[in-house]
Amino acid sequence: MIETKTFRGQSTILSPQLTEMTWTFGAEGQFPLTTTLKLTPDGKIVGYSHPNESFWRIENHKLLLLKENGELMWRAAKVVKNQDGLLTMLLDTPEDPNTHFILQQNPANSAPIPAPEQASAGSAMPAPAPAQAQPSGIPDAEYLFPADLEVTPTKVKKVLLIGSCLTALYLEQFQKRYPATAFDYVPYNFVSVLPPAPPAPVGEYDFQYIQIPLRSVITDRIIWGFRFNEAGFANTLLQDAFAVIDVMLDAAMVYNKQHGLLAFVSNFIVPQMNSASSIHGRGSMNDIAALVRRLNEYLSSKVAEYNNAYLVDIDAVASSIGKRFVLDDMIYFYSHGAVAYQDWDDFGSIARNEPIPPLEQSYPIKRDAFVDAVFRQAVCTYRSVKQIDQVKAVIFDLDNTLWRGQIAEHYRPEARPWPRTDGWPLGIWETIHHLRARGILVAICSKNDYDYVKERWADVVDPNFVSLDDFASVKINWTPKAQNISEICKEFNIKPKSVVFVDDNPVERAAVTSAFPEIRAIGGNPYLTRRILLWAAETQVARLTEESSRREEMIRSQIDREETRSSMDRDDFLASLNCEVSFTIITNTDQPEFGRALELTNKTNQFNTTGKRWSFEEVADFLKAGGKLLCFRVKDRFTDYGLVGVLYVKGTEIVQYVMSCRVLGMEIEEFVVAEAVQLLRSDHNGNVDIIALLKETPDNTPCREVYLRTGFRELLSSNNMRTFVLDSDEVPFIPLHITKNTK
Repeated sequence: MIETKTFRGQSTILSPQLTEMTWTFGAEGQFPLTTTLKLTPDGKIVGYSHPNESFWRIENHKLLLLKENGELMWRAAKVVKNQDGLLTMLLDTPEDPNTHFILQQNPANSAPIPAPEQASAGSAMPAPAPAQAQPSGIPDAEYLFPADLEVTPTKVKKVLLIGSCLTALYLEQFQKRYPATAFDYVPYNFVSVLPPAPPAPVGEYDFQYIQIPLRSVITDRIIWGFRFNEAGFANTLLQDAFAVIDVMLDAAMVYNKQHGLLAFVSNFIVPQMNSASSIHGRGSMNDIAALVRRLNEYLSSKVAEYNNAYLVDIDAVASSIGKRFVLDDMIYFYSHGAVAYQDWDDFGSIARNEPIPPLEQSYPIKRDAFVDAVFRQAVCTYRSVKQIDQVKAVIFDLDNTLWRGQIAEHYRPEARPWPRTDGWPLGIWETIHHLRARGILVAICSKNDYDYVKERWADVVDPNFVSLDDFASVKINWTPKAQNISEICKEFNIKPKSVVFVDDNPVERAAVTSAFPEIRAIGGNPYLTRRILLWAAETQVARLTEESSRREEMIRSQIDREETRSSMDRDDFLASLNCEVSFTIITNTDQPEFGRALELTNKTNQFNTTGKRWSFEEVADFLKAGGKLLCFRVKDRFTDYGLVGVLYVKGTEIVQYVMSCRVLGMEIEEFVVAEAVQLLRSDHNGNVDIIALLKETPDNTPCREVYLRTGFRELLSSNNMRTFVLDSDEVPFIPLHITKNTK
C-alpha cells in the first residue's frame, strides 16, 4: 500500500501510468473535448482548461477528477483496456447518474470514443508501455523572455487592467495563474470614459496594462469587404482609425497623465492571412492585415509621446507562439482580434444533423502558453523600466565563443578547410553591435596571443562583421581571466554584478564566478547565447538617452584620460583638463533631461549618497511638492561626458546626490555641491543653513566624504542616516580649475 498527497492504493494498478500518458477526454459517444489532457504528479490537470476539471487524485483505487473549488466532478466507475489495448475509463458524476464521460489513453483517431467493454470497477490492468517522450523545448514564455540573467526576484503586487473582452480573459486567467499578484479590471470599449479614480489608490499599482480593442478602432465597416473596392474607402478608414486611436489612447491614459502611473499599452494582433480582394492587392491598404500593421506603427508613435508609457508587442508574442494556435480570425470576423477558446461556443447544445466536434480537434489552442507569455512580457517590461539587474557590459571569450574552434589550432593556413562561420557565430557578431547600440559596453577576455589574434582576425571573422576596434576593452593574454575582468570593471567603472561573462569553458566560467559571485556567466550552449543577450529583460533599455548611445565613446576617452593622469602631477593634470560644467534645473517631468536624470538615479551605485531608487511617480510627486532636480553635464578636452549627475534638492536640503563614476576624481563632485548650495540659498533670499543627507550602502564608499570635503560638518547620525550641515555663515569649497558654462 502506498499513500501520498495525490495517491492511495496499490501502485501497480494505476498510479505509475497516469502521469506518463496523454489522455483523450469527452462525453461517451461524442467527439472528444480534448486529446491533450495530462495528469501532473502534483495533482493538477493540464492540456485542457475548464473549471470543472482542474485537479485529480486517487481514492480507494479510483481516479477522481475535481473542480476548481475542489469538489468532486468525475469518478472512474470502470477501468478496462479496449480492443486497441488503450487504457480506458468510464467516468460518472454525482451530479447526474445518467451522464458518462470517457478518459482514454492516447487515442489513435478522432472518431467518437467507444463505450468501454464490460469490466468490474477497479479491475487491475497490465501496465501499458509508456509513451515515448518527445523533446519539449523551452516553454514559450521563457523562450521569448529569457530568465537566465535574472538575479533579483520580481515582486509585482498589483496590476490595473484596462481593456475589452480580451483583457477580461487576461483577468480571469491571471487571477488563476498568478495568485501572488492582485489584479483590478476596468472595462474599456469604444471611447468610453474611465472612472475618475481606479478601483484602488494609484500608488498601490506597479503598472497598468492597457488594451485598446481593434474593433472600436476600425469599426464594423470592414465587415462589408466589397467596400474596399470603392475608391478612397481604405484611406478614409485608416484616417478615421488614427483619430479613434488618438481619442481612445488619450482617455485610457488618464491615470498616467494625472498621476504618472506606469503604463504598458498592447498593440493589435495582425490577422493571420491577408484579406485583399485579389492577389495583386495584397499588402495594400485594401488588405486588412496591412491596415492593422499600419495602425500598429501609428499606435507605437503615439504611445511614445507619453511619459512613463511603453508599447508591449503582443502581435510579436502571438506570431512567435503561432497565430494559428492563438487568434480567433479563422472563425470570427477580422477585427475581433481576440484569443480562440471553446468557452463561447454552444458545445453542440442545439440539435444538428451532424454533431459539431470540439474546436480543439480542428484547431489546437495554446491559450495557456499565450496567457503566460503575455504576463511574462509585462513583467519583463516592468523589470527593464525599473532597471532591475540591468546589464552594463558583456565580456566575451574568443575560441568556441565568438567563433567555432580554436584560432591557434583550427585556423592554421595549412589546416583548411577552416570551421564554418555561418549559423551561430554570425549571430553573435551581429549581437555585439545591437548591444553597443543600446549603450551596453562589450569587451574581450581571452587566453590567447594578442599579436597572433590581431594578425589572423580577418581570416577568422569572415565576413568581417566585427573588428577588435568594436570592443571598448580588449584583454587577450595569458593572465587569469578573473584578473582581466577585474581590470575591465575598473576601466568601465562598474561592479561585477552589472557584467555578463560569455565563455564556452565551464572551468573558466566557474573560476570567474568563484572570484566574482555576482557576475552572470553563460556560453555553454551557443544556440542559447544570442537569444539570452538580445531578448532578456536585463539587456533592454527603456529609453535610449544621448549619454547611453555615446557611452562607448566616453569610456574610450576616459581610458585615454586615465593614461594621461598617470604620467602627470595631479594639479597639473586637473588644470590641463579644461573642464566645464553646465547646469539644468528640472521642475517637471516633461523636460527633455528628465529621462536621463531618472535613468542615472536608478543605475548609479557607487556615487549615490542614499542608494534610493525612484519611480517615475515618486519623482513626479517630489517635483509637485516643490522639489527640484539639479542636473549637470561635464565636458573636458578629451570628450563631452553628457549629463552625468543629478542632485535632488528641496527647501534647504540636499536629499540625494548621484554622479557617474566616469567623472569621479576630477573634483567635479565638490564643484557641483557649491552650485547646489548657491541654488538653495538663492531660493531663500540669503544665507541659510544647508542640510545634506547620506546613507551608507555597501557600494557608495566614493561619495561618503563629499560633504566634508566641501566644508560641511557632520551632525549626530540617526536612523542609519548621516546628516551634514553647512552653516549659514560658511561658503563651500570651489575647485578653481573648473569653469561653469552659462550658455
